[in-house]
Amino acid sequence: MRKAIAGISIAVLGAFSALTSPIASAQETLKVAFIDPLSGPFADVGELMLSHIRFAVEDINAKGGVLNGVKLDLMTLDNKLSAQESLTALQAAIDAGARVVFTGGSGSSAVGAMVEAANKHNDRNPDKAILIVNHSSIDPDLTGKNCSFWHFTTEASTAMKMKALTSFMKEKQDIKKVYLLNQDYAHGRVWAKLGKEMLAGARSDVQFVGEDFHPIGKVKDFSPYVAKIKATGADTIITGNWGGDLNLFIKAAADAGMNLRYVNHSAGALPGSVFAVSQAKLGQLTWVGEWHQNVDSPKVAPIAAAYKQRFNKPFLAPRMDLTPRIVAAAINKANSTSPLKIALALEGMTYPSIIGDVTMRKDDHQLLLPQTVSTVVPADGKTVKFGVEGTNYGFRTEAVLDGKDLALPTECKMRRPAGA
Repeated sequence: MRKAIAGISIAVLGAFSALTSPIASAQETLKVAFIDPLSGPFADVGELMLSHIRFAVEDINAKGGVLNGVKLDLMTLDNKLSAQESLTALQAAIDAGARVVFTGGSGSSAVGAMVEAANKHNDRNPDKAILIVNHSSIDPDLTGKNCSFWHFTTEASTAMKMKALTSFMKEKQDIKKVYLLNQDYAHGRVWAKLGKEMLAGARSDVQFVGEDFHPIGKVKDFSPYVAKIKATGADTIITGNWGGDLNLFIKAAADAGMNLRYVNHSAGALPGSVFAVSQAKLGQLTWVGEWHQNVDSPKVAPIAAAYKQRFNKPFLAPRMDLTPRIVAAAINKANSTSPLKIALALEGMTYPSIIGDVTMRKDDHQLLLPQTVSTVVPADGKTVKFGVEGTNYGFRTEAVLDGKDLALPTECKMRRPAGA
């Protein structure tokens, strides 16, 4: 990736076309920004998310852009997984004229900081407002008590995901002793809290035998944590870990001979987790997401094939692909590039995505999208037709739940700007 001054790389996507409409004639491009980790321990996750966003933006531009010819001009900024760096990147995006920011792979602390900064900036500068569109950070507080008119989430919240996983765990009578191991930041603590509350409510017989939080992206050897878990006799781990923090943990547990069940929110949509299970040969990793690669979908298939041809990588996350597309649909619906009008168009919108119709709830700006619970298992050529990540392991579907069935009450009391 080409890096410009201050770590900012800018990619202008697509050729300009003749602009005919009154709105399009006023501008040839609409600047949007991607802010996520592109260096450090989670750079592979950031690059994965960027490629999905970039693919959708390129496709939108190839089909004429928005508003009869306005192309999306995507700039990418590395926030180094830091809330402070995220604020610096957000200001750089604002200074460059961006009107929409795509983010979410940095964790809830970084996204929350950007939302708070956007609130203040937009209050002071309504003519230069910025919209935060979050594709991956799932702390329910972002659409709950800390909700914002200027923030939209296109991923199921932690509570929605745990509700889906609890429906799975309720039926698994071999889950008897549960340990909670999570990254020490807002989402990790919420994942642990909801795991205890929801599973206890569904299974009064389950014992919670221990809990640990560890620094995010800092632990290279999880064997001390594994030793503590082994001493408790736990058979199941509820973990919100992602990226290397999950993969290294699975390896350490297997090295200790532990055949654990891991319950996670997004493992199969991030690089390395399936490979880690295939190498460990021990453990059952169950996760929940809007789709997985072993789902045979005629709507996803052409997008996945085109993405693979463009990036030589597997297509993993339809929600990230739909994120720029639903924003583009809102721009066209609003007939405007004003963030205020885009936000109003997004509220209540039902969008026909490749995974089915999804609806952006007006009350809290939470997208209601389907969730599929699946477990990483060896491919058998039947229910799991092929392996992924260069392994013979793929995903066995356990349950499919409609987004509206996972919707939960919200604490959001949104402060709306003038004109909204």
